[in-house]
Amino acid sequence: MSFQTDYMKSVRFEFERYKSLGEKTFAQLTDEEIHRKYADTDNSIAIIVKHMVGNMLSRWTNFLTEDGEKTWRDREMEFEAPYASKPEMLAAWKNGWDCLFEALDSVNASNFNTKVKIRNQEHSIIEAVNRQLAHYSSHVGQLVFLGKMIKGKSWISLSIPKGGSEAFNRKMFG
Repeated sequence: MSFQTDYMKSVRFEFERYKSLGEKTFAQLTDEEIHRKYADTDNSIAIIVKHMVGNMLSRWTNFLTEDGEKTWRDREMEFEAPYASKPEMLAAWKNGWDCLFEALDSVNASNFNTKVKIRNQEHSIIEAVNRQLAHYSSHVGQLVFLGKMIKGKSWISLSIPKGGSEAFNRKMFG
């Protein structure tokens, strides 16, 4: 495999991992819980998802040919009027990720050296993809943290649960 192929395979794996963490968080939450905020100035899970989806659609639509900050994007509205329901939020989440994965699948050896723009600044494919991977991983971390705080003791860990390292290592190493 070439560097380009290895890189794209690796980043796709990471994006899929963060998508999965978000989905495992959503699975534990109710419609009411995705809208919970601790203070008026905070973002709910539904608002964070709305922002992520807005960003994904803007950055990944026509990824190789248009600036990643689209004129039709209204970033400020991403922080207002959250999705009305969990099914609406999940449909938007899927749409954003589908857009991202379609764009990733369009990158190949013949266009890997294309320069893309984000907010009129030129980026290599690697820089643009890494920028978005970091952005989404930070927001998914927020989603998981909020989900854990909302659920409290009923939270089902998405990784090795607290106090479970020894048992996990025994399972992995025999």
